[in-house]
Amino acid sequence: MPQAPPVYENPKPVCVMDASGALGQTLVERLLNQGYTVHAATSKQSDLNGLKKLLGEKKQLKLFRFDPFDYQSIVDAIKGCYGLFYMYEASQDQSTYDELMVEVEVRAAHNVIEACAQVETIERVVFTSSVTAVVWKENRKSSVDVNERDWSEPNFCRKYKLWHALAKTLSEKTAWALAMDRDIDMVSINAGLVTGPGLSASNPYLKGTPEMYEDGVLVTVDVDFLADAHIAVYETPCAFGRYLCFNHAVCLPEDAVKLAQLLVPKAPCPPPSDELGLKQQRIQNKKLNRIMAEFAQGTHLELYE
Repeated sequence: MPQAPPVYENPKPVCVMDASGALGQTLVERLLNQGYTVHAATSKQSDLNGLKKLLGEKKQLKLFRFDPFDYQSIVDAIKGCYGLFYMYEASQDQSTYDELMVEVEVRAAHNVIEACAQVETIERVVFTSSVTAVVWKENRKSSVDVNERDWSEPNFCRKYKLWHALAKTLSEKTAWALAMDRDIDMVSINAGLVTGPGLSASNPYLKGTPEMYEDGVLVTVDVDFLADAHIAVYETPCAFGRYLCFNHAVCLPEDAVKLAQLLVPKAPCPPPSDELGLKQQRIQNKKLNRIMAEFAQGTHLELYE
């Protein structure tokens, strides 16, 4: 999708946290190009240095180091900002995603939203979650399509050690509960598997991939589309609730083979596709598609019923 032109002549400052991952970096670049002053917050000094080297000396870019368990460092990063794009990007190694990581991610989400409640300028929070917070449940074989109203069931995730799904589900639920209690305008983006540099078979999102394929809910999103979606829901006044975000559904055997090759590019030979059947797509993102279409047409600032 072509990048939308700037909406405001003097857009208000925003914060991207954590800005060190692929999505964070892409968001920072896009927002700077649209004239935003951006507070880019990362949790490691090496990430700060990397961002500075990548983006160069830009007057509109302000770098901050934050600790998700240091409340004051969060407040310092978002102080003076009118919007926050928050994402928790943990290690891409599936072996490090365990029950402890669930607790870490939930605590981080709580601290960030609580900090937003204490910063008077904050007008909207865009919270990055995952499709894994939507698709895992006992009765997932039902014929009803999955959409943004669905939630993964924590007990089911614990039973099958789907730690990524559990972390995303509980952290998002924590953020929603606190945002509603503190009267914070929040929207969430529930992203599919993010494709691009760094993607590998050890990505924790991928646990249960065969079942997701069988259920017709295995979806991917490229980082550019994902960044555009974040900006679209942020700049659309009437955006609300959750938005499933993906631009490709893996339902054909050849698509499954391509994904496998992408995950394991050095595999000696591609996996066979004749054992895979065509799957009906059972997940919908019509709500986001409407917002994205209006954003591309420049009609997203119109208030409508």
